[in-house]
Amino acid sequence: MYSAEPLPHFVDEYLSYLYEVQPTNATFDGVHLHDDLLDDLGRQAIDAQIRDLGGFARRLAAIDPTRLTDVERLERPALESNIRGRLFELEEVRTWERSPQHYADILSTSLAGQALFDYAPLAERARRVLSKLRQVPKLIQAARDNIKDPPGIFVKVGLESMRGTQRFVTDDLPRAFGGLGDLHLLGDLADASTEAAGSITSYIEYLERDLAPRSKGTFRLGRDRFEQKFKLDEGLTLSAERLLAIAMRELKATQDEFRRVASRLNGGDPLAAWAKAKQDHPVAGQLVPVAQEQLAELVQFINRQRIVTIPEGAPVAVAPTPRFYRWTFASMWTPGPFESRPLRAFYYITDVEPSWPPEKQDEHLRDFSYGALWSISIHEVFPGHFLHYQHLRQVESKLRKSILFSSSAFVEGWAHYCEQMMIDEGFRRNDSAVRLGQLAEALIRLCRFVVGIRLHCEDMSVEQGVRFFRDEAFLEEPGARREAERGTFDPSYILYSVGKLMVLKLREDYKAHAGAQFSLRGFHDTLLANGTVPLWLHRALLLGDRNGEMIE
Repeated sequence: MYSAEPLPHFVDEYLSYLYEVQPTNATFDGVHLHDDLLDDLGRQAIDAQIRDLGGFARRLAAIDPTRLTDVERLERPALESNIRGRLFELEEVRTWERSPQHYADILSTSLAGQALFDYAPLAERARRVLSKLRQVPKLIQAARDNIKDPPGIFVKVGLESMRGTQRFVTDDLPRAFGGLGDLHLLGDLADASTEAAGSITSYIEYLERDLAPRSKGTFRLGRDRFEQKFKLDEGLTLSAERLLAIAMRELKATQDEFRRVASRLNGGDPLAAWAKAKQDHPVAGQLVPVAQEQLAELVQFINRQRIVTIPEGAPVAVAPTPRFYRWTFASMWTPGPFESRPLRAFYYITDVEPSWPPEKQDEHLRDFSYGALWSISIHEVFPGHFLHYQHLRQVESKLRKSILFSSSAFVEGWAHYCEQMMIDEGFRRNDSAVRLGQLAEALIRLCRFVVGIRLHCEDMSVEQGVRFFRDEAFLEEPGARREAERGTFDPSYILYSVGKLMVLKLREDYKAHAGAQFSLRGFHDTLLANGTVPLWLHRALLLGDRNGEMIE
């Protein structure tokens, strides 16, 4: 028996539920009803989510398909996959049972969302942070209770994340709210920060002394879970073997192009040419101002070449990466699409630590060569993540607007696609170092594609992954190790390359469909106007194609 429930009503109730159980994600969607809460990851709450998601799945299945509009018929499978994907994560992947980093990330991002985005007066946000800090012991206890036999690499990464979160609580939060005039509130924040930091310190000691020595779990998802995860999350139906073959094909083609461009720089050894190009980088302490200058040139090029529409909105602040997030080289923190007014976004760049020895500082800066930094700024800001989210603010459909339905393949694939697209359209046409930087970034993403599959579906070790990044993407040892380790806890990092290839194929198919009416800006504007949903839904919305291959 079908129900008469309208699909928009279901979407409203499902989103409201997700905001309630995932208040951190609600904040980053621009919804602030639950900003005083941390996510509840206790076992009872996990079991309740599994039951509730099953109930939503049954409700969705009962909606009468004859009452749906044409667009709703396309959106309904995306909703179904979203629910099933969340159930699969909770019941099969079980990150909540395997990863201390999962708890550190929720805590740090939940607090950072209140500190960074001025959606409300400082005192109001401070009170919400105070409430969250008082819930830290409960979150830490959930981590203790849930995580019994994690992979050793997960404990290593979790320790790094927990230490960064601890520094954020003790050092960064007081600075963020130092402008408060309410001494009583400041005192309460100080007391709650001390208690929260104590809970984190105790857990760090537990991880080091107790859990780490007896951690024997595997990080591998296994072929079946790996394939099922990406089928649910992204609509990818290709086998791991087929994806690996595509990855190796693209890796070889990109390496050939890299060698061709690199040899053009000095006519000799391409790797020596790349090593020389990496020496041309901003000096320590200058990464932020250099990146700020790049953004102005990127905007000018985008407008002049009619690449994509840049909506009016709040400015981007370029700033040093906060310490809790310094495991990233660069990142974009953008206010949620449902914010009632435009808020400032943050493009974070990780500069060197003054305490590092000179050789480590130089090694870090080489990865921010001018050529590479252009690609990073394109990826993170214009026309990558920041511009994407500016368009997202204008989307009307809640399903296609909310980040809780977003596709990593599209979000990261779009930004990675932009790196190549801008060069193809002539950006810095005569600067071979910029083209080389773009190709170097593509090699890293393609090695992620290969290593991610082999780590989880085959028997590749982390050390073998390190060597692969070093030999095939020409990374130095620390960068290669960071990339290989990330693949153990973030298998979705294969989606940078997967998403880019899917966007490129969609563009060619859309171009053939549009014929003489095709324009690059028209394609980009139409694509971004449909939100951040999986690319199979973009294909259906743009081409009426629900079953065609998304990647070849």
